[in-house]
Amino acid sequence: MEQPTIPNKNNFYCVGLSYQKADATTRGIFSITATNKEALLSEAHQKGFTEVLLISTCNRTELYGYTQNPFQLIQLLCDYSNGTIDDFQKVGYVYKSREAVQHLFEVGTGLDSQILGDFEIIGQIKQAFALSRKYQLANAFLERLMNSVINASKRIKNETILSSGAASVSFTAVQYIMQQVSDVCNKNILLFGIGKIGRNTCENLIKHTQNTHITLINRTRSKAEQVAGKFNVIVKDYEALPTEITQADVLIVATGASTPTITKDLIPTHKPILILDLSIPKNVSDDVSSLPNVSLIHMDELSKRKDEALERRKEAIPQALQIIEEVKEEFVQWLNNRKFAPTIKALKSKLETLKESELDFHRKKLPDFNELQAEALSSRIIQKITTQFVNYLKETQSLEESISWVQEVFQLEVQH
Repeated sequence: MEQPTIPNKNNFYCVGLSYQKADATTRGIFSITATNKEALLSEAHQKGFTEVLLISTCNRTELYGYTQNPFQLIQLLCDYSNGTIDDFQKVGYVYKSREAVQHLFEVGTGLDSQILGDFEIIGQIKQAFALSRKYQLANAFLERLMNSVINASKRIKNETILSSGAASVSFTAVQYIMQQVSDVCNKNILLFGIGKIGRNTCENLIKHTQNTHITLINRTRSKAEQVAGKFNVIVKDYEALPTEITQADVLIVATGASTPTITKDLIPTHKPILILDLSIPKNVSDDVSSLPNVSLIHMDELSKRKDEALERRKEAIPQALQIIEEVKEEFVQWLNNRKFAPTIKALKSKLETLKESELDFHRKKLPDFNELQAEALSSRIIQKITTQFVNYLKETQSLEESISWVQEVFQLEVQH
């Protein structure tokens, strides 16, 4: 299979960092706010980038795009986050061309997720793609690649057990609570922060614990009320947070603050309390764990827990990779077709010119020349010749050389 290549002087790169090498604190430094996402893409468009995709989640921050040098993408990443070039060099990665394409497939299908098979990422990628479109940074290549990744994700979800069971971060958190807290259905559970992870955790709490003592607090009360409208939970004002913490048996922190919001002085010492920090960056001060009555666990630790569902999912990895290869092959074929299409178009034009010249010659030379038959016959021959070349170029292992050879033999003037 011909590997993906870029049909111009630039190359397709992915630069980024993820949970695999960067800890929660470092990932927090490189996380990009919603406002900065738009600012980054706006600058990329102004600087002449043609295709850019920005993914920034709790587990990774990645930038995909065409460029002559990946440093241009790394610089954008650092300009709109709190990271530096030195920080990136310690934990970041750069993928080029086919490796970048493969990486996006593995990210989009959950193979590179912190919890294997977590399909929430494909929704986040779709949102990222919509933002790229908004800033005119999603053209034919990226759109086709995105459609291929989405197709692979759907197939893997439907045809394998990679998504079987529940092994998302939110479910793992709830599973941990159920394992650590006895009589959990009668405990006071406080959920602070109702972003996507917070909402999913709330839904899993209700579904799996049957607890009716769940309280939601969010800086913006109206957002908490929207979530509460779907579930039978209590909403309290942000100002009530210290009081509610003193009454909680379980505290789940899932806020998006850039600095810790839960400090040691907020934690009661008269009774045991389990605290789960599902925030990136961390929103619970590290010194909270020094309190003797506190059990503190961070999302990174939860993600490392091995459960039966995760082990089952590992069995599906070879099948998932095979599906990716099948879908990627279709994408690569499309990419190669785009690559040689201008040459085939020029070849057909050259043959049409030769045909018209020959028809004109015989029209003048032969008094009984049958022009209609000659036109039909020569057109069929041209069609067969171009089809033969198309088939050859589809199968060749040296596409660049073959295209160059066709252009040289027929002295083609190719317009890309």
